[in-house]
Amino acid sequence: MSPTAPGTAASAPAVSDPTAPDPAAVLAPVAGPAPRGPAARAAGALLRRAGPALLGYAAVRLLGTLVLMKWAHLQHRGLWPLLADRWDSGWYLGIADHGYSFAFDENGSDESNLAFFPLYPVVVKAVAGVTPGSRASVGVVVAVGCALLAAWGIFAVGERLYGARVGTVLAVLWGATPVAVVQWMGYTESLFTALVAWSLYAVLTDRWVTAGVLCLLSGLTRPTGLALVAAVCVSAVVALWRLRRAAAAEPAPAPASGRPATPARAPAPTVASAPVRTPDSAPEPARGPGPDPAPLAAPLAAPLPADRDRVRRIVLGALLAPLGWLAYVGWVGLRLGRADGYFAVQRQWANQWDGGKETLRTLRDLLMYPSRPQLFLVVVALVLIVSVALFILCVGDRQPLPLLVFSAVLLLIVLGSGGVFFPRARFLLPGFPLLLPLALAIARAHRRVAVLALAGAALGSAYFGAYMSLVYGGPP
Repeated sequence: MSPTAPGTAASAPAVSDPTAPDPAAVLAPVAGPAPRGPAARAAGALLRRAGPALLGYAAVRLLGTLVLMKWAHLQHRGLWPLLADRWDSGWYLGIADHGYSFAFDENGSDESNLAFFPLYPVVVKAVAGVTPGSRASVGVVVAVGCALLAAWGIFAVGERLYGARVGTVLAVLWGATPVAVVQWMGYTESLFTALVAWSLYAVLTDRWVTAGVLCLLSGLTRPTGLALVAAVCVSAVVALWRLRRAAAAEPAPAPASGRPATPARAPAPTVASAPVRTPDSAPEPARGPGPDPAPLAAPLAAPLPADRDRVRRIVLGALLAPLGWLAYVGWVGLRLGRADGYFAVQRQWANQWDGGKETLRTLRDLLMYPSRPQLFLVVVALVLIVSVALFILCVGDRQPLPLLVFSAVLLLIVLGSGGVFFPRARFLLPGFPLLLPLALAIARAHRRVAVLALAGAALGSAYFGAYMSLVYGGPP
């Protein structure tokens, strides 16, 4: 017999009040902010690792700006007009202020501003609408901010392929190129390079939709966005082909007799050239400044799961990639009422593709005949020649496919243009993968040699940037 009489309180079953607070929850401490997701933690870790690269890049560009400011002061000229509203900067500011003009005469003397792509002036106008200062000042601030983002992305690509030391040297070298003064001017090169760097990094890390969106934006920034479109789309086709080949090579399922199934085949490789590293990953063994043997031995051999979702992401990234470039070129054609509208505008600016005939003629005339050629044009010619040599080294180093395709198409566009010669070095500024052989050589060198090489490049860039802006006097 139960020791407790029926009907007493002790015998009644306990009924919890759903509205009453949980004592454990009452006594528990107040929860802090929700932990960051893996993507946020990875981005934060990458930014911390990029600190030396960003500081080195900023130091090089500050040196160039100080030299330009001092030289301009000696000529009784101001620094800000040189950076903010000269040459192409004025065209972009005009678009930000008044929009595009649709009056077009292919045989007329007044060039059309439809030759300039819209993303940079749209960003300047949007930022100027919520910040103090003139649009010219905002344009320079936007360019500087984008240049820092570009240096970060360049470091990220270099670090992924060859380690942090090479990534740091690569970012500093990009800031010490002969015409790097343009990176802190009201031009589109910094914005475009930032989009290129992070899109290529997204491809290398199998983030296809991100790569496609960034490529779409690059196609709204510069006509050479076509080079990035080619890189993303070709890499996507190769990734899909590898997935298909891996699926076709899958072993047949085990027979019904009960024998053990054949071990599953390894997942299909992606176009990434090194495994994705996140802060949660196990630490990698330390390695020297030389190239990681993995990307050199198999530049397309980092296995990732092959599934339908991944196929959809690859296809979506490839479909997004060309939309920006196609949208602007198509819009210009519609506004002008002719299918070749954008290319007619380029012809009005004396800029059309001729397969490199004009480039070769100019190089021959410049380097073989004049007794006293202009220093600026000689440097531009040397940049073009060295860029081709560096691309050959990139192929020999077996760089990942996205980088090689981007560099190849960029060189094809720049060298094959029949337009004006002087801006060709500036057009190649986004081609930072071409600097990887130099970055590898400097990173392998003794520390003193590396410091001297980078310091010499920084001083040369500072001098030439000021010379180009104040002595040469023409557009960069």
